[in-house]
Amino acid sequence: MAQPVSARLKIGLSACFSHADPARAMFSNKTLQYVEQSIAHWLMSAGAMVVMVPCPTGETARGDTKLSHYAEWLDGVVMHGGADMWPGSYGEVPLKDAWLGDRVRDLYDLALVEAFEQAGKPIFGVCRGLQLINVAFGGTLYQDIEEQHGHPETLRHRDPVAYDQNFHALEIVPGTRLAKLYPGVDTARVNSIHHQGVKALAPGFDIEAWSLPDRVPEAIRRRSDRGRSYIAATQWHPEFHKFGSKETLDDSAILHDFLWACATTKVTAKSTLRAAPGKIRNRAARLLRQALLRR
Repeated sequence: MAQPVSARLKIGLSACFSHADPARAMFSNKTLQYVEQSIAHWLMSAGAMVVMVPCPTGETARGDTKLSHYAEWLDGVVMHGGADMWPGSYGEVPLKDAWLGDRVRDLYDLALVEAFEQAGKPIFGVCRGLQLINVAFGGTLYQDIEEQHGHPETLRHRDPVAYDQNFHALEIVPGTRLAKLYPGVDTARVNSIHHQGVKALAPGFDIEAWSLPDRVPEAIRRRSDRGRSYIAATQWHPEFHKFGSKETLDDSAILHDFLWACATTKVTAKSTLRAAPGKIRNRAARLLRQALLRR
């Protein structure tokens, strides 16, 4: 029997940005915010209601709606993939112009993570989302894995031609939550669509999977001690797994783990926001408003 609407989880999905572009045929001088279809359908496959969380600031902004309002209303949020992160977001200078990333989206994403963290709501990250979460809590990234990682067998983690058909093996770390979700699975095959990756892991997080053979972090999770809320992420795209296929790691356990955390939090959440942890990078919400109003 289908769930009634009132019983379904409401899951936020971070927005991708397509900035004003004079060369674009439509909406050339407008900022577009959008979601990629696969990840919305992935969440909907388990019955969740998916809501894109728009950036509330910018030159066309009106009204008083804030990201904190979405964090209070929704049951959890997914930070999904897209553009590179701006190296300045983790205290570095871009080594190449091609790696400048999207600073405006960084500010929005950091503010969104901050809002859901303060509300004590679960956060899950995919690809860029993993990198964003790591940076938000004090970690750093390789601007380009192939040039900076230095492992003698470094893989090509992003192939622009193969795209989502580029795969590699990973190793699941024994004793982790991810290992418990996949009992008896020591290694698996996943897609790989990124060229940045975790360099220094954020304090308070654990690595739950490594790529093979070059050992780039493929899954991270915040430690659950001291009552901290659920935050986990994968470097691969679980939503790109072909349903029923045994060629790549089944996505269902990861999805249901996140949604179970959302459902549990919905039942137990307190009505007031928690005190800010003081570790979200750059007090993102204030910087977001300042940066976008200057644009």
